[in-house]
Amino acid sequence: MRISIDKQRCKGCGLCVAFCPLGLISISVELNSRGYHPAVIDDESKCRGCQNCALICPDLAITIEQ
Repeated sequence: MRISIDKQRCKGCGLCVAFCPLGLISISVELNSRGYHPAVIDDESKCRGCQNCALICPDLAITIEQ
């Protein structure tokens, strides 16, 4: 699986963090250009492709490709 998070679109709401069953997503300490702390993938290799993060994202900032 390849997970992409558009860091400029993400506002760091944390929904993807809460809904990832494997806990693979966290909030970055760095800011994006809009002043938000975007979500980041901690270990993409462990992703099973459940797509919870992409479905719950209100900003459509997450895409998953196989």
